[in-house]
Amino acid sequence: MCLAIPGKIIKIDTKKEHATVDYGDGTKRNANITLVDVKVGDYVLVHAGFAIQLLSKKEAQETLALFREMLSFGEGL
Repeated sequence: MCLAIPGKIIKIDTKKEHATVDYGDGTKRNANITLVDVKVGDYVLVHAGFAIQLLSKKEAQETLALFREMLSFGEGL
């Protein structure tokens, strides 16, 4: 199964090839941004280290809330 995770662009390198993406809860990772035209503050969908799509803030927050809900479901088992 493939999974893409939404996150917020918080920093872009000087070559505009990579960005630091904040996934929430203190998780930050670098992602390649050559496939999308982004700026700091944009929300993106990241798969296998590549930002593959822009998202609205609402879409990103809804998706992250669903991930949190799925993870918390497993805690009750």
